[in-house]
Amino acid sequence: MPLVNIIIDGVKTQVSSDSTILDAARKVNINIPTLCHLELHNKETVNRVASCRICVVEVEGRRNLAPACSTKVQNGMVIRTHSPRVIKSRRVLMQLLLSNHPKDCLNCYASGNCDLQTLSNDMHTDSNRFEGAHSDFMVETSSESIVRDLNKCIRCRRCETACNDMQTVGVLSGVGRGFDMVVGPAFHAPLEKTQCVFCGQCVKVCPTGALMGKSHVEEVWNAINDPEKVVVVQTAPAVRAALGEEFGMEPGKCVTGRMVTGLRRLGFNHVFDTNFAADLTIVEEATEFIHRLKHGGRLPMLTSCCPAWVKFFEHQFQDLLDVPSTCKSPHEMFGAITKTYWAEKMKIDPAKIVVVSIMPCLSKKYEASRKELSSSGHQDVDYVLSTRELGRMLREAGVDFQSLPDGEFDNPLGFSSGGADIFAVSGGVCEAALRMAAEVISGKELDSVDFEEVRGTKGLRHAHVEIAGMEVNVAIACGLGHARRLLEEVRAGKSHYHLIEIMACPGGCICGGGQPFVDSREEIEVMKKRAQAIYAEDAGKEIRSSHKNPYIQELYKEFLGEAYGEKAHKLLHTGYTSREKL
Repeated sequence: MPLVNIIIDGVKTQVSSDSTILDAARKVNINIPTLCHLELHNKETVNRVASCRICVVEVEGRRNLAPACSTKVQNGMVIRTHSPRVIKSRRVLMQLLLSNHPKDCLNCYASGNCDLQTLSNDMHTDSNRFEGAHSDFMVETSSESIVRDLNKCIRCRRCETACNDMQTVGVLSGVGRGFDMVVGPAFHAPLEKTQCVFCGQCVKVCPTGALMGKSHVEEVWNAINDPEKVVVVQTAPAVRAALGEEFGMEPGKCVTGRMVTGLRRLGFNHVFDTNFAADLTIVEEATEFIHRLKHGGRLPMLTSCCPAWVKFFEHQFQDLLDVPSTCKSPHEMFGAITKTYWAEKMKIDPAKIVVVSIMPCLSKKYEASRKELSSSGHQDVDYVLSTRELGRMLREAGVDFQSLPDGEFDNPLGFSSGGADIFAVSGGVCEAALRMAAEVISGKELDSVDFEEVRGTKGLRHAHVEIAGMEVNVAIACGLGHARRLLEEVRAGKSHYHLIEIMACPGGCICGGGQPFVDSREEIEVMKKRAQAIYAEDAGKEIRSSHKNPYIQELYKEFLGEAYGEKAHKLLHTGYTSREKL
């Protein structure tokens, strides 16, 4: 694109002609406040509706103020971003937004992470000259994953962009008109009755707390303090790469040992690791993949660890229910094994066991409530807490997280290979499965277990891997918009892949809807740092392939029998449901 010359706050600069005034200001380190504007993953998805007008600027020669986020630069343009007129207008606009917004900041889920609160403080809107009617919506708590308080909705439509443009789920849009307009499902339907997949990407981008994760903290505290209960906790691999951010630590700081000690301080009876079950998942999933390859089974096989993606295809691709692996997700496998194998081993009544999962994901909350995930005779997982909720519990208990000594997971359900760690990143499940499949098919140990061709941050990737003289074609998608493209290829019969990994969240679980909040402009860098931490965990393990985990081998020998066998199928596999597309 050709360059144009502009002057912005007296600074002369050249920018591409397709830039907005906001782009130009950021190039010369001039801060223009924004609220509705949102850029996700290097502008792969952009919300540029200019609905809030907080970013207005003065352009010489123009009568009206211009929204910087949506106004393209022109050659010779002279811009003032902080003139008295601009500052006064922004303050009035902020006061208008606050006039129909609850004043319960101290009790708000988003307090401290609220863009509206931050900008209000920055603009010194300490008084409100506008009083009038207030929205009065019921707080919606129908789902196990997401709570909606539309009284806090400022109509910025960031959630709509994340849901429709990035994830292509299509649940959210503007509903109603005028003062009563809000963003939500058609006809004000509760989320539970829609094709929402509960990925939580809408929660991540909401600037005010109108959307929030449903909390199960009180239920977990009650269980911990019930002397009749044996409370077992498991932690997903992505949590250890992000939990430190809740306590001011740098992104990418792996806090596995501190996390284990912190969980013990909270009062959990046994501290285990979802990574153990990730190894178990790979043994089952890779065995299923090898079985399909050798016996002409349905290909491509799709990984099934992500509950948001599972619900997505149940709604949107009902004709492909035979394509994904039938394996449960790791934390659900963990619950089933805990309430059978471990309960027998420890001589504990499974009815007294409470399994708590610490997850980077809000959809895991919904998944735990699926009635079919109870093949042990009990619900596999009782409660799911997000990374943010664990941070809240640790703060509530007065735990000085940064000073905690490192602890060790309890065995046998706390030992894992490096292949389990990489479940946290996009491409990790595929890589872990290839590590096992390559050795089983070839009958030889790999010289290197690093399949770097499947790694990366791009939303859609392809790779070719040679296994015992056979070329295996794999595809990796992170983000449901990219997943849709792959699934449409499969539906059309054009797919040439053998194995496809799909994760609902961009970057995989490390950027799940329950992870610590990050400014959208910094998310790519934070994603990379979290991924580096996960790969470092993998590289540091003595055992890096899931099928070599001695406790997994012991589990099959003592309890499950054959991998992908009858007992394993009963406890570790599931089926899928055709769901209505609304």
